Amino acid sequence: DDRFNANYWLSTILIDPEKTGTNYDEVRVQLDAKGIETRPLWKPMHLQPVYTHNPRYVNGVSERLFNMGLCIPAGPWVTDENVAYIVEQIKGCCKK
Repeated sequence: DDRFNANYWLSTILIDPEKTGTNYDEVRVQLDAKGIETRPLWKPMHLQPVYTHNPRYVNGVSERLFNMGLCIPAGPWVTDENVAYIVEQIKGCCKK
């Protein structure tokens, strides 16, 4: 539909160590070595020092996602060729 133009602002993946044989930090380091900039998901608010003593209502989901998630390159400047390269490099990080 050409009435809308997505900005593809934030794309994320979850790296399940049991399924992939690796973790998000190993993938982050390997992708960085290939020239692919990534970063971990944002740290949950209740884990940030400034909020240590604030009330919290948690069930473990945000921590699990933080420990598995990785933000990958996204945006209108990421070409189809870039996407193919990024996907291949992510696949190459998996040990299973």
